[in-house]
Amino acid sequence: MGFVSRKIFPACGSMCVCCPALRSRSRQPVKRYKKLLSEIFPKSPDSPPNERKIVKLCEYAAKNPFRIPKIAKYLEERCYKELRYEHIKFINIVTEAYNKLLCMCKAQMAYFAVNLLNVVTELLDNSKQDAMRILGCETLTTFIYSQVDGTYTHSIEKFVHKVCKLAHEDGEEHQRRCLKASSLQCLSAMVWFMAQYSYIFAALDEMVYATLDNYELDTRIDDDNEREPHHNWVDEVVRCEGRGAIVACDSSPSNMIIRPQPEKKDPSLLTREEIEMPKVWAQICIQRMVELAKESTTLRQVLDPVFVYLDSRRHWVPQQGLAMVVLSDMLYWESSGNHQLILGAVIRHLDHKNVSHDPQLKSNIVQVAAALARQTRSRGVLAETGFVSDLCRHLRKSFQATLESVGQQESNLNILLQNSIEDCLLEIAKGIDNALPLFNMMAISLEKLPSSGIVARATIGSLMVLAHMISLALISSRSQQVFPEDLLVQLMKAMLHPNVEVRMGAHHIFSALLIPSSSHPRHEVASLHSGFVYEPRRWRSTNASAFASISALLEKLRREKDGIKSEKNGYNIHEDFKGKDNMEEDSKQGLVVKSSRNIYTISSIIDRTAASNMVEAEPYIMKLTEDQIMQLLSGFWIQATLSDNLPSNIEAISHSSVLTLISLRLKNINDNLVVRFFQLPLSLKDISLDPSNGTLTPAFQRSILMLSMSMLMFAAKIYQIPDLIDLIKSIVPFDADPYLGINEDFQVFVRPQADVKCYGFVSDNQRASSLLSGLRDKIDESNNILMDILVRNLSTITELEIDDLMKQLSEPFTPDDAFMFGPRSILDLDHNQMTPYSKESLSFDEDVQTSQLLEDDARSEASVLDLSHFIPKAPASPSISNVINIGQLLQSALEVAGQVAATSVSTSPLPYDTMASQCEAFGTGTRKKLSNWLAHENHQNEAADKTILTTAAADRHTMMLKKSSNGNAFNGAVSQLDPCLSMRLPPASPFDNFLKAARH
Repeated sequence: MGFVSRKIFPACGSMCVCCPALRSRSRQPVKRYKKLLSEIFPKSPDSPPNERKIVKLCEYAAKNPFRIPKIAKYLEERCYKELRYEHIKFINIVTEAYNKLLCMCKAQMAYFAVNLLNVVTELLDNSKQDAMRILGCETLTTFIYSQVDGTYTHSIEKFVHKVCKLAHEDGEEHQRRCLKASSLQCLSAMVWFMAQYSYIFAALDEMVYATLDNYELDTRIDDDNEREPHHNWVDEVVRCEGRGAIVACDSSPSNMIIRPQPEKKDPSLLTREEIEMPKVWAQICIQRMVELAKESTTLRQVLDPVFVYLDSRRHWVPQQGLAMVVLSDMLYWESSGNHQLILGAVIRHLDHKNVSHDPQLKSNIVQVAAALARQTRSRGVLAETGFVSDLCRHLRKSFQATLESVGQQESNLNILLQNSIEDCLLEIAKGIDNALPLFNMMAISLEKLPSSGIVARATIGSLMVLAHMISLALISSRSQQVFPEDLLVQLMKAMLHPNVEVRMGAHHIFSALLIPSSSHPRHEVASLHSGFVYEPRRWRSTNASAFASISALLEKLRREKDGIKSEKNGYNIHEDFKGKDNMEEDSKQGLVVKSSRNIYTISSIIDRTAASNMVEAEPYIMKLTEDQIMQLLSGFWIQATLSDNLPSNIEAISHSSVLTLISLRLKNINDNLVVRFFQLPLSLKDISLDPSNGTLTPAFQRSILMLSMSMLMFAAKIYQIPDLIDLIKSIVPFDADPYLGINEDFQVFVRPQADVKCYGFVSDNQRASSLLSGLRDKIDESNNILMDILVRNLSTITELEIDDLMKQLSEPFTPDDAFMFGPRSILDLDHNQMTPYSKESLSFDEDVQTSQLLEDDARSEASVLDLSHFIPKAPASPSISNVINIGQLLQSALEVAGQVAATSVSTSPLPYDTMASQCEAFGTGTRKKLSNWLAHENHQNEAADKTILTTAAADRHTMMLKKSSNGNAFNGAVSQLDPCLSMRLPPASPFDNFLKAARH
């Protein structure tokens, strides 16, 4: 009747006062929400809910939003009432009504959000029935997905702890699994909310822990299909035997199986069974966490709790732990280009306090990182190489710990870590496209190489592994490039390191980088123990790969020569070493040693290469410039004459010189370098036979003789001079040195049966002295024949005249001036490796005592520092002996700095005027002192200049008179020349002449 009164009879309200239906009160809206609220609840608890009535109530609320607060308040109170009576169906109706309100009244959410969250809190706190908590999780999930902005961010964040607690509930009952699935579903909604509105909850770590607790391993991995064909148990036996431990087998790449890509789950397409599975929702949580981590900062916030969880639960074990599964899945689901950031974060986690002191745990983490690197490179190249330095740093620390370890168990754990890091580096190497950053990394590490034996050996060992990794990267890129200048300079300085083992490691690095090999065996680059000098298998395998790489090059050189000429001379490389009779004859002379520890024969590789593929592509080789080759020859000269060398150092020098010669032969560089290659061993031969040389022991002279003979024969082999090889074979017996031998490729190698500890003893020196005295006359008699053979053949190989060749070969080898005195002089060694001062560098006051400049640590630096015998001696002019030099000036500055540091400073604050006056007085005294010194120096220099000018004028006057008497036409002009012009220096460079011309 209210409708009739309001619409049809509007005048009845003022006329009829008796009819109740026509009163004004009846024209107000009827409170239908109470009736609708009562209708949504059935009369009996067993009756099903009326969905139509719930929808009708929500429609009413949408049309009358001012009624929503009362409706929400009623539903909240009714929920509390039904909770007391544990009427689950009625509570289900309340939550369903709230869900409908969220769907139909989203714009009016502010009217009922507080009531809804209160209901969710009560449901989650009800620990008696799991069904109640499931309803609470589902309602909160619906509320989160209904958000249109971040208004209720903090309200949602308050539920994180409660929901995570439910996800940790124990039990395998169906109801408990549904509870965990509902809580994880709610957590996935929270992760979606954080990604949607760019907000990270403070309790993100709890969410990660709850998710990983429900993440299950997938054991259905087909190992056989993913394994590489050549990885079998034989490799593992060889690997374990080579390292002397039984702990390295687990880190083999044969166990680094690429996990198949899992199916990405869509929450809207899940089946009923999947909805009730916690592991499905845990996977969805990880998917959304990966989507959340779109930048490095957010990725770190996600990964840090993941790593902490894996550390605490010991889940880093490959193939059994959770780390491999979770991180592999994260890599697959990553779509924003952060694949390498995940790999880098795993490697940098090695520095975490939970991991840094546990070699076993670090080894497991690196093994996981290796598998991730293999998975990452399968999707593209690795552009980021910053984490390589972290791996090398941990490898160095592991080497150092192995040297310092006392127990076998600790040593085995460190070896396991080394194996793991090397396998990881190998996997990374296969995906690197640009090696320039790695070259810079190596140069910086070598520049900071300390003089301490243990630290230096550990550092060089890690760089040896890195060198093999870079060689693989060079092969994959196939980009021809010049050997990096900075790295070469630092390598040559490392070749002069006080530690003999570090020197050998520097040669190893140079060889691995100069001619990389693509035919590495699987375990060839495996762990280089910190005592790599005593690991012959590593060095042997390295040389094997290096010579395998250049076998095609040697075969190419052999094919370039005339085959008829080779047969006539009897030096066809392939046939000569293949013949049985020749092999037996060489064996009698000690030339062939099948059990060589460190050198792999070239001839067998050439045989195999020639038989399999005569047109094999030329392998990769780095370019060496002419200046670099000249510096290397100068470096070999200095290194070969260091008095503390061991046979292993001689072997390393021989190997590096061979590779340098091959590089020179292939690049067709100028003739002077070719002559220098022959001049170097000839000079070494002269040093080895010099009886008056008091700096070298007879045993070491014997080793230098073997080195020089091998270098001459290998150069003769490369340049096809068979007469020279025959001559040397007839003069020098190659079994004369009990420590060094020469194999069939004319390479020096350390005899495996030799006891190096007895090298250089008194008895050894006596035997060497008698041997050298017997060979001295024999070699001197054949010198003319040797020089004739060299000059005759080199005159056809090069374009130099015979007289020039004879003159150059007769002169002693001298190091290159740029190598000795250039801007990157080898004499300018790092202060960490050399003594910081010398007696000549003292200041003019001599306040610094000489005793303070001596090092307390006695080590074998004398041979490295004593480079004076390589520098030509020149008598110093007395007139310029007092001229200030750079060293004196720097020393003076150091003295002044020391005085400033030693000045006592009052602890009480001084006024500004007092402090200024003190500084001014101190500066005035220092300047006065320096000016007096400079005045004294200038006075001496002026006197010396006057003497020089007087002498020069007298000489010139005599010359002028002589020319005048001879009728020289230029006597008048010469007489007018200024005497000072005779003292003018020539231009420092051609650029000075250009500037002079540009001014005019």
